[in-house]
Amino acid sequence: MQQTLRRAGGSLVMTVPKAFIEQNQLKEGSQVELLLEGDQMKVKAPRKQRYDLKTLLDEMPDGLPMVEGWDEMPAVGNEAL
Repeated sequence: MQQTLRRAGGSLVMTVPKAFIEQNQLKEGSQVELLLEGDQMKVKAPRKQRYDLKTLLDEMPDGLPMVEGWDEMPAVGNEAL
């Protein structure tokens, strides 16, 4: 893909293709990493952090919170017991 550089103030700028923006869920204000390798420049979008339940529970300072009376509350939907 070829881009044309344009002047904006004292800098040269180029646009980011819409497909890259959508693929990486970027928006105005998003930060990307520029990797310079000789005469090449690569743009790297940040990876979204993925969480799993075990990690989230392990990070809780006092363990899993308990709600008093929770076990005695009546079902309100299609909960499986």
